[in-house]
Amino acid sequence: MSVLPPSPAVARLLDIMIRLRDPTLGCPWDREQDFASIAPYTIEEAYEVADAIARGDLGALKEELGDLLFQVVFHARMAQEAGAFDFEAVATAVADKMVRRHPHVFGTARIADADAQTVAWESHKAEERQAKKPKSTRPSVLDDVPLALPALLRAQKLQKRVARVGFDWKSVEPALEKVEEEIGELRQELAGSSSEKLAEEIGDLLFACVNVARHAGADAESALRAANAKFERRFHWIEAALAARGKTPEQSDLDEMEALWEDAKRSERAKPPGTG
Repeated sequence: MSVLPPSPAVARLLDIMIRLRDPTLGCPWDREQDFASIAPYTIEEAYEVADAIARGDLGALKEELGDLLFQVVFHARMAQEAGAFDFEAVATAVADKMVRRHPHVFGTARIADADAQTVAWESHKAEERQAKKPKSTRPSVLDDVPLALPALLRAQKLQKRVARVGFDWKSVEPALEKVEEEIGELRQELAGSSSEKLAEEIGDLLFACVNVARHAGADAESALRAANAKFERRFHWIEAALAARGKTPEQSDLDEMEALWEDAKRSERAKPPGTG
């Protein structure tokens, strides 16, 4: 497979990154960054991509994808300076991986449908994970689920991994029963005095809720983001209603704000579908 030179736009972006990191003429902030200091920005940009998609804003999506690409360029440049790899190696590695994981497209294998492709994809990933591990290390189904993932997203990935080897309920009902069980245990701890045990039970409840979402076919991370947005939208409604009364939330009380919260819910239900 031939290797094409980078497009003028990509070449320009790579040159900009080199200039930003230049020890003499570069930007002082960019020069002093390292992988660890840039990692939080990389995560933030990925979430901003997801936000643009959720809002259906293609203009913002183009901008956020550019910001995310810049993060890749930044990490690749730092690695090149360290003599490890460069942007070309990153692009080559991911291209090679996509070809390797799609033998039904780039080879002679046959895949019946999307479900079969998911099984084949996970099989390829498992083989790759095992190849990376030291020979003396016992393989695990949970290998390489990143610790740095947001906890909710990591819970989903852990549950999906073990489900593939049969460690899973057959339907959503047992998962719901587990949530009810965890609520009961949390109630017991709320009556006690151990803050450490209380935090543990709250974690168990959240983990059980993720399991319900997975069995129901919902993405827990996306569902919580939507719930956050709904809460924010309704509280803004409360603030606007209070402002119309010449008040702020600080000048109100819980009873008044709860009544306005119910008004906000009724207002949303009264809107025709698709109007926001």
